[in-house]
Formats: sequence, C-alpha cells, structure tokens
Amino acid sequence: MNSSEASLVDVHIAEGLVDIPDRAVLNQWVELALDALDRAGKVSVSLSVVDEEESRRLNREYRDQDRPTNVLSFPMEFDAAPPPDEPLLLGDIAICGPVVAREAREQRKSAEDHWAHIVTHGVLHLAGFDHEDDADAEVMEQLEKKILARGGVADPYIARD
Repeated sequence: MNSSEASLVDVHIAEGLVDIPDRAVLNQWVELALDALDRAGKVSVSLSVVDEEESRRLNREYRDQDRPTNVLSFPMEFDAAPPPDEPLLLGDIAICGPVVAREAREQRKSAEDHWAHIVTHGVLHLAGFDHEDDADAEVMEQLEKKILARGGVADPYIARD
C-alpha cells in the first residue's frame, strides 16, 4: 500500500490510561485490516481508546450489557454517498484499554499481539462481519488470522499454556 492510498484514521486516547500502543501502531493495524478488505484509501475510521467507565456506559447504552468490554464497533449508516473526493466514514471503534490489558495477561498473550487482534476485530465489525453464529464466526476468525499473520502476529485463537 502506498501513502497516497492511506485511509484517514482518527485516534483518540482517554487521559490517564497507561500501556496503550501509540497512535501510529493503532493506525497501522487499522490500515492493515482495511487493506485486506480492499478498503484502504476509500474509508476513514475513528478509533477511541476508553477507560472501563466509558466502555461500560457504551456497552450498557448500545448492547444492554452493564459491564465494560474489550471492543465496540459502531458502523455508520448513510442515506447518500460522500462526495467523490472524500473517504466514506466506515464508523467508530471504542476499545477499552484496561480490559484489553487484563485479557492479554489472562490469555497469556503479548499485549501488542492482543491489541493488534482487538483493533482488527473492531475494523471487521465496521465492515459488516460478525460472529453471531458458528459459520459467521469461522469466516471472521479466518480473516482475522490472515490479517494478523500479514502483520507478524500468531493465531489469536490458539490456547496459551
């Protein structure tokens, strides 16, 4: 992918969070996922790293689950296409930094690899993939593995001892 094809990735990180990948790394994983979907340069994405309180609020408001979660994706719905010279806003991703850190420790994964997986997972949700049934989950997992392998990350679904 050349720089003229780069998508617009708007990254926000809540104050006070620690051990969060820098914006360039988060951007890189969004771009890698978009490139695999042939959407690089055609869309923009907003990615926010939030604390547990904000994640819990969003999860409660949009999914009726009163707990923080690792990632929430909010695909945009449009009535009309954007002007031809502007990328389409694919949607917003909210990642809970503390939940991702905790999961990485519990699953015995490197924090960097788990962040890559969660960002990729969020982008795929924006693009319309889900895991509501076994067949859809298999499609999404295979695509995640392919994208992550392109970035040098091992299969996130292999159990760690």
